[in-house]
Amino acid sequence: MSDSQAIGVSSTNHKKTTISGRLSGLLRLQILNGTLPPGSKVNLDRLRETHGVSLSSVREAVSRLTADGLVELEEQRGYRIAPVTLANLIEVTRLRADMETLALGYAITQANLEWEGDVMAALHRLGRALHDPAQPDAIAVWEEAHADFHMTLVQGSGMKNLYRFCITLHNLNSRYRRIFGSDDLSDGTVESEHKPIADAALARDADLACALLRGHIERTGAKLVARIGDHLPADTR
Repeated sequence: MSDSQAIGVSSTNHKKTTISGRLSGLLRLQILNGTLPPGSKVNLDRLRETHGVSLSSVREAVSRLTADGLVELEEQRGYRIAPVTLANLIEVTRLRADMETLALGYAITQANLEWEGDVMAALHRLGRALHDPAQPDAIAVWEEAHADFHMTLVQGSGMKNLYRFCITLHNLNSRYRRIFGSDDLSDGTVESEHKPIADAALARDADLACALLRGHIERTGAKLVARIGDHLPADTR
């Protein structure tokens, strides 16, 4: 799942769906990167004017983001960008570990040679991605390659709903790293953990691959909590 795919146009010929799909992809990236700040109000009319689209297209785009957990609808108060909290980060990390390992287990038992090739290609792209935290463009390249690797692993499960859940949770998790930054992008530790996961998956050792994946997600999640926990409210709801 790359950033370009997030903005990708639906295959349908329905113009309204195409416009709302483009808009939701653009807004998704702005939310993940913090350009649209957590907790800020979503002004539908302003979005309509800014992007030159109909109000119905804006509503549809925002509804998609609400389903993804990136926007919240408050009774009598309208929409706002989902806040970031320590409790949410911990919950999302736990759920991501559960869902991705579940999907990887299914993938290993039934995926084909095409999946194996995709995993190897995704690992190669991740290893070649630049990841200097001082360069925003390099971070975006790394984030795209990182998401692509993880989602390639789980896509082999062949379960569309589970795959969609994994995408949602990965986005919610990576949002914290994108907004607050992460030292993991420059210390080489993350990359050194991805290859053993891929090797075990390609060897069809489900127990080892899932254990390594869970450990990787939980370990990096704990480091992120420790790094930014003091800057987040425990819960705002």
